[in-house]
Amino acid sequence: MGCRERAAKGELLRIVMIEGSCVPDPRGTLPGRGASVHPTLVCLDLAVRRRAFPRAFKVPGPLDTVELRRYVEQTDQQEIGPAVTRG
Repeated sequence: MGCRERAAKGELLRIVMIEGSCVPDPRGTLPGRGASVHPTLVCLDLAVRRRAFPRAFKVPGPLDTVELRRYVEQTDQQEIGPAVTRG
């Protein structure tokens, strides 16, 4: 949705809408319509800027993405790992 690049299902993060908020669904088990993005801040920011979530979920107006952003930030940090310091 964000970067518009195709990827395998396992490389994408499924997102569902619950009470006006975009919620991450990493296991893919939550009910309802889902949308997928790469679990990176770059892709998430592009999706938000392009207003892709309201279109995907067929709702008017912006959706809350705070919880989704927190999840993606944590995932990004885990993939990068702790900073290596040299001394």
